[in-house]
Amino acid sequence: MMSEKRTTITRMEAPAQLPVRKRVAAYARVSMEKDAMLHSLAAQVSYYSERIQRNPEWEYVGVFADYGLTGTKETRPEFQRMLQECREGKIDLILVKSISRFARNTLTLLNTVRELKGLGIGVYFEEQKLDSLSGDGEFMLTILASFAQEESRSVSENCKWRIRKKFEQGIPTGFGMYGYEVRNGSFVIKPEEAAVLRRIFQMYLDGMGSVRIMKLLMAEGVPAPMGGLWNDSVIMDMLRNEKYAGDLLLQKFYTNNHIEKKQLRNRGELPQYYVGDDHEPIIDRKTFDAVQREIALRTARRKADKAKRAAQEAAAVVPSGIEPTPSSGHTEREAIPLTDRIYCGICGKKYRYKVTRLGTPYAAPVWLCSTFNYRGKAYCASKQIPEDILKKLIHSVLSTVYTEDSVHHIEMHPGNRVLFVFQDGHTEERFWKDHSRKDSWDTEKRQKASEKTRIQHQKRKEQEQ
Repeated sequence: MMSEKRTTITRMEAPAQLPVRKRVAAYARVSMEKDAMLHSLAAQVSYYSERIQRNPEWEYVGVFADYGLTGTKETRPEFQRMLQECREGKIDLILVKSISRFARNTLTLLNTVRELKGLGIGVYFEEQKLDSLSGDGEFMLTILASFAQEESRSVSENCKWRIRKKFEQGIPTGFGMYGYEVRNGSFVIKPEEAAVLRRIFQMYLDGMGSVRIMKLLMAEGVPAPMGGLWNDSVIMDMLRNEKYAGDLLLQKFYTNNHIEKKQLRNRGELPQYYVGDDHEPIIDRKTFDAVQREIALRTARRKADKAKRAAQEAAAVVPSGIEPTPSSGHTEREAIPLTDRIYCGICGKKYRYKVTRLGTPYAAPVWLCSTFNYRGKAYCASKQIPEDILKKLIHSVLSTVYTEDSVHHIEMHPGNRVLFVFQDGHTEERFWKDHSRKDSWDTEKRQKASEKTRIQHQKRKEQEQ
């Protein structure tokens, strides 16, 4: 008899699973970029970093900090980045000092907290000792956020009242401007910048336009206000600014409300206050007044020219009922798909439509980089593309299996290279050839060129005789 085989089974305990640590982040914000506020922000970042990393049950994700930004606006970059990481499932809990640091707009606060709650993410407000995931969390948040929003409104109204009282007394609230610095509440001329201003005013009186002045200053490397770039609107603001003649016009702008905090130009919504001969002028009164008259004259001339062109186009009725031909010499443009998504591959700015050599027989529609068009080749050495070529390139892509919605954007690169970037991440490239001069010549142009050559040849023969 054969012996039976026996199998021995040893029971073993399953290894103890390590507890899953909660991924924790913090949010901090100060509303002004003053040194004291920045110190406060640094202290908040340090405090939360240490607190989160000290807790063994928490995994440190980071501290998201915005400075110089109000809690009533949704343009806070770090706040938005934190929300994006929440949506990507990278955060389980957010710590914040108080409701007012998180958001002073009640609607914004509740919408954000509700979205995070739907993702299973809690927000803990330390001062109020309130957890958004608790049973009565949303009810308490509604009440407390309303108080925070009202506090913001009250502070805003108090600030406006103080500013307007200063305006009534003829006291400016700014902190200086190009050409001046403020010392002990008074405007003091900065000689180097004042020299640039006097030159700008004189160039305008000599017949130069704001764009030409802008390009000349950039070409010469003249530093722009606030370390930025010169542009034509800055030039025009300078030419119109009464402060350079020694006067003050107070309350040119105002803030619409404490939620949006948009700065709007005062067009009669609020009283303005004019203070004559307030400080030492940079531009003498005669020159300043002459520039204002020249601005008014050029504005009236542009309006008259525009009205004249419109009248001419309206009068150019074709008997067949076809739309009148615009003054550029080109018929009504056909809308081209994807042209709102074309970007320069060098500077990143958008491409825009333009008619070159406008008003001549050689006028041609092209697309070109905004930087190149506005500031010149020194700032972006990109290349314009004829509209008919661009249209064919786009059609060559959309005529296959692709739709307009499938294209994310188009990039225009050196070497006549066009890169189509699709929503799914893949790319396709196309290359285009420049028009040869003869391609743009129709029968009429060829006849004119031939006649011109014949006349020149005849003149040379006559001179030789």
